[in-house]
Amino acid sequence: MADLDQNSITDAVIAQMATTEDPRMKEVMESLVRHLHSFAREIRLTPDEWLKAIGFLTRTGQTCTPSRQEFILLSDTLGLSRLVNLMDDKANRMGDATEASLLGPFYREASPKFEMGESIAVHAKGPELIVFGRVLDENGRGVPNASVEVWQTDAEGYYDLQAIDPQQMDMRGQFRTDEEGRYVVRTLFPLGYYIPMDGPVGTMITAQGRHGCRPAHIHMLIGAEGYRELVTALYLGSDQYIDSDVVFGVSESLVVNPRTGVEGSPDPAVPSVHYDFHIARRAEHDKTGRVGADPSKIAAE
Repeated sequence: MADLDQNSITDAVIAQMATTEDPRMKEVMESLVRHLHSFAREIRLTPDEWLKAIGFLTRTGQTCTPSRQEFILLSDTLGLSRLVNLMDDKANRMGDATEASLLGPFYREASPKFEMGESIAVHAKGPELIVFGRVLDENGRGVPNASVEVWQTDAEGYYDLQAIDPQQMDMRGQFRTDEEGRYVVRTLFPLGYYIPMDGPVGTMITAQGRHGCRPAHIHMLIGAEGYRELVTALYLGSDQYIDSDVVFGVSESLVVNPRTGVEGSPDPAVPSVHYDFHIARRAEHDKTGRVGADPSKIAAE
């Protein structure tokens, strides 16, 4: 038996994990241990700092509920979610398909279904906005009966999970494209907002001197049989935080600027955005591009 030191401990841990049967798990855990140990040596991690980190992660888990996912929020604010999103998009996005963005911690499954042109603002009030366009395939043809799922903050900057009884849904819904791939969504102008600052992630953001804000945006989840699901969002270019999103989700191609008099709008007097989404055929190996999940589903697992 050899005595371990601060360098040999790493190889000892990896050697003990060598019996891992799952090859991907073995690869991931070996790399995790190497990087984690290197990180601790690089910053000369002290026992007190180690305990503070354990406490922080414990509080992060304790803050999670069926309507709040603090660990996803932590991943978002560290840029890890966006990094995973960017790597997956580069590996699997085909041709001129629309860029992906984050699903985020406020997505909810089984949102209400609406007919084309109906408003997702059931309870919320505020200035109206229309988003319309087409869902197109790689050849520029409309994709009929595609699902267009939408969710966003209300005009005061709150998601339904934050603003009302979490059992109710508002400012979110599912639409279907027509035979030519067209969609029309009536909604309200979303407002940029602070991420939840009352938990451990908010404490971290404050300690780092960051503003903790996201620019106004509308989430879109688009899918059709045989096509790769598109997880994306449209960001309002006029928002003051468009260049400093606390979760790093903005891409230039997804920035929009609503205005009146937009050609083709079902109501030109209402500020509108015309945006065509491009989706591509799904490859056999491709599973999902979702970086995020319904908080209630994670809590239930």
